[in-house]
Amino acid sequence: MQVLIFSWEYPPRKIGQLAEYVEVLSKKLVEKGIKTYVITYHDFLTGLVENKSGVMIVRVANPVRNHTSVLTWILTLNQEIERAAANIIHQHKEKISLINVYDWHFIPAAVTLKSAFGIPILYSVESLEDQRSMKANNPYNMAIKSIEWLGFYEADKICVKTNAMKNAIKRAYNVPSKKIEVLGSISSSDIEGLRKVFSTITRGKSKR
Repeated sequence: MQVLIFSWEYPPRKIGQLAEYVEVLSKKLVEKGIKTYVITYHDFLTGLVENKSGVMIVRVANPVRNHTSVLTWILTLNQEIERAAANIIHQHKEKISLINVYDWHFIPAAVTLKSAFGIPILYSVESLEDQRSMKANNPYNMAIKSIEWLGFYEADKICVKTNAMKNAIKRAYNVPSKKIEVLGSISSSDIEGLRKVFSTITRGKSKR
């Protein structure tokens, strides 16, 4: 099994707790025998490909320098995420098993790649725009919510860390309960649970 992970932060770039979470997670996936690529953002390490503890890390930068908001920055950055992922996919032909995308930032790239190559998506949710913006409904927030909805619609499975988050997604986006898996922190049992989710998704793909 070979997995692409999309995360908008990864060490040395740390915004919150996601960077360290994905770093530890990716290493543990490798320990489970899963070939793991992390595609992430870094402003001046773009083009750098590293192998750290068996994890292949690819960093890209935004080709557009000036932006009106985080939204325009993310949407233009998606083309570089998509390009880097497509390079890996072409190198490995049909061997990439799935894309695991964290939060809304790189959902557009993941959906495009799913459509182009038939690679299933696991959407891992850390937070929702309603939680970050106190349910604001201006055009900026609604655009991000639309991207979140696209991710929930296109994802083959959704992973969250708590039942509270699962219920919040169900309420806000009317996502079927059976589509959402609750996995906690990065313990051995949770990593095994994630590996089983990966296997469920890829088996479902092979039956289509």
